[in-house]
Amino acid sequence: MTSLKKTIVACSLLAASVFVAVPAASAAPAVVAPSVAGLPDFADIVDRTGPGVVNIRTTERVRNGGQVQGGIDDPEMQEFFRRFFGIPIPRQQQPGTPRGNGKQGGQSQQEEVPRGVGSGFIISADGFILTNAHVVDGASDVYVTLTDKREFKAKIVGADTRTDVAVLKIDGSNLPRLAMGDSDKIRAGEWVLAIGSPFGLENTVTAGIVSAKARDTGDYLPLIQTDVAVNPGNSGGPLINLKGEVIGINSQIYSRSGGFMGISFAVPIDEALRVADQLKASGRVTRGRIGVQIGEVTKDVAESLGLARAQGALVQRVEPDGPAAKAGLEAGDIILKYNGAPIERPSDLPRMVGATKPGAKATVNIWRKGSARDVSVAVVELEADKPKQAEEKKAKPDNTPNALGLIVSDLSDAQKKELKADNGVLVEAASGAAAAAGIRPGDVVQRLNDVDIRDAKQFNQLVAKLDAKKRAAVLIRRGDSSQFVPLRPNGGN
Repeated sequence: MTSLKKTIVACSLLAASVFVAVPAASAAPAVVAPSVAGLPDFADIVDRTGPGVVNIRTTERVRNGGQVQGGIDDPEMQEFFRRFFGIPIPRQQQPGTPRGNGKQGGQSQQEEVPRGVGSGFIISADGFILTNAHVVDGASDVYVTLTDKREFKAKIVGADTRTDVAVLKIDGSNLPRLAMGDSDKIRAGEWVLAIGSPFGLENTVTAGIVSAKARDTGDYLPLIQTDVAVNPGNSGGPLINLKGEVIGINSQIYSRSGGFMGISFAVPIDEALRVADQLKASGRVTRGRIGVQIGEVTKDVAESLGLARAQGALVQRVEPDGPAAKAGLEAGDIILKYNGAPIERPSDLPRMVGATKPGAKATVNIWRKGSARDVSVAVVELEADKPKQAEEKKAKPDNTPNALGLIVSDLSDAQKKELKADNGVLVEAASGAAAAAGIRPGDVVQRLNDVDIRDAKQFNQLVAKLDAKKRAAVLIRRGDSSQFVPLRPNGGN
């Protein structure tokens, strides 16, 4: 009811701004004032683009009489509902004609039950359609309905979960297609509109502005942020500019309630089309990788290591025998450039590497021990994520903490072999600034500023010589990951 009241108020204000009254002394009838400058009329755009937007419904084949999970009460489905727009319909057994390979005579049969609904749009007159991967994920059958009520059974050409892009194909000709825009040229503040099927309500139009161009909400895509009202069912629908061109695919929302809260995200159409081209060609997307786990370079770490500013991607882990390891990259290196392109944020690197064709050579510029150098790395094809390694062993505290609040011991040969580490010392206990920074027993100290740590005696001697007025960069390894932790001796601020 509250949202309805707000809608009514907004409409009333808009009406008041459009019409003006003539003074009572005049006998002339009331006239309509010109439109307020800066407020676009979306009606013509909707007339042109609406026919190219489709409704997508998916079904699942289940055995008749079998219990099906996944209703709205299912916690996993609630999480799906909160994050995405493909509104899931509770999968309960529906009356109807059994389908599939069901057998008669009292044995189990298969029937088609609703799974979810979403949106999509036609990109070619012969029936190729773009939508989100999560809209068709797990579907047995996909049905596409046009605005003229024609319904087609669609084939899933391919889907890429990393970018949340899917390509469908229906059999048709001279279908209404949408024009593609250039998502690189969008500007924050420009008007955009979305067309889709929120909550299954087909051909619903909402409008707003671009809030930000490149939000880092995914590994391989900087998403477009808008304030366009989108809700469950809008997923896969187009984000359209004032020229009537598609600049994005509505994909995600930020929500604590499952409904629209003023922030929505769209996949940039330039990236989506690159993915779609690969899906149409081979049904899958090929990406490159170099075998590193990366993290952020904070201002404190940059100052401690002599970098002019916080930039690049910190190498936290190098995959054993991977391309980066073979090229000589190490944990603690900071990747500043990839093939000459600067790495401003850690999220830049996986996008650049992912866009590189497997088998190619890439030049990586790294910062190590106070100087920059170029390293040539062979790019290989991205594989499935490997399972996490077991947690590190923990040790009992002993002795007196040094100026950084750490008690350390030498690594045994067995520990070095287990950790695959040639150097470093084991943290037995952490207190003061070290504990406050998150260092804990079982961590391994590999480097202090630009000096590799060989043993506990050397480490404590180096700590004793630190300037209490300056932060020191301590390279900490935990499990398979390494991270610089800035610490000031004796817990200073």
